[in-house]
Amino acid sequence: MSAGSMSVQHFFDPATSTLSYVVHDDVTRDAVVIDPVLDYDPQTSQTSTASVEAIFAHVRAHGLRVHYVLDTHPHADHLSGTQWLKRRLGARGAIGDGIRAVQVVLRDLLGLPADFAVDGRQFDRLLHDGEVVEAGALAVHVLATPGHTPACLTYRIRDAVFTGDALFLPDYGTARCDFPAGDAATLYASVHDRLYALPDDTRVFVGHDYQPGGREVRWQTTIGQSKRDNVQLRATTARDEFVRFRRDRDRTLAPPRLYYPSIQVNVNAGRLPAARADGRRFLSIPINPVHPTDDDGGELR
Repeated sequence: MSAGSMSVQHFFDPATSTLSYVVHDDVTRDAVVIDPVLDYDPQTSQTSTASVEAIFAHVRAHGLRVHYVLDTHPHADHLSGTQWLKRRLGARGAIGDGIRAVQVVLRDLLGLPADFAVDGRQFDRLLHDGEVVEAGALAVHVLATPGHTPACLTYRIRDAVFTGDALFLPDYGTARCDFPAGDAATLYASVHDRLYALPDDTRVFVGHDYQPGGREVRWQTTIGQSKRDNVQLRATTARDEFVRFRRDRDRTLAPPRLYYPSIQVNVNAGRLPAARADGRRFLSIPINPVHPTDDDGGELR
């Protein structure tokens, strides 16, 4: 059966401003899912599945065959729904091979067990810059776009790219670079030198929309629009200017609300911490990781 046109369906999670996607070929029904969300309420420490259930329902309603659940990077603001979906869809999970560098840093930061593997084996497949993932009639081209994290990838499928956190809509800008192993100069090269080298009419589907000014949710732009209008990084923006701006801005930003739960789960391919003998699961969250204190909470002297 020959390939047909391509459809992209977005899903927006207002709790984390995350955009997830189902991409499929209209003739063959071959599909991939990108950046699904597992819902998590930090107040009750309870996960739920409304977001992934919506994706699952869409897949079933359209008779799609999902080959891969693709994460653009190890997210720091929401738990990945990859495990829930791939188990129910018979799909494989994949992420960039840079996840290994992230695992090394986060194993120490989170105090994970010494035997926590830092070679990416938790994922079904590690993807390398320049390779092509065959998902039936869909060919997913892998572009490494690090800077936000060392593991960040952009997925190019036909005339569209899915940029995760590397490049947002023109009225918001780009990803922050102050997470462990992030780097503003690296992000500049990823966006300015790699993404902006794509044809101007390339469709861009972003990983978040923070709705600046309270506008309605949007999820799509183009490379040409980004090069002209991105408020933080245009085609004419100099490297040093962007790096200076990004570093100054990142100093003012608080960690995402779900930072520690997200990175702990996502560095393990979206799996929750293993259950203890009584069936309960526990997250490991460091206290005062930036400014260590005495055991009474007071500043160390």
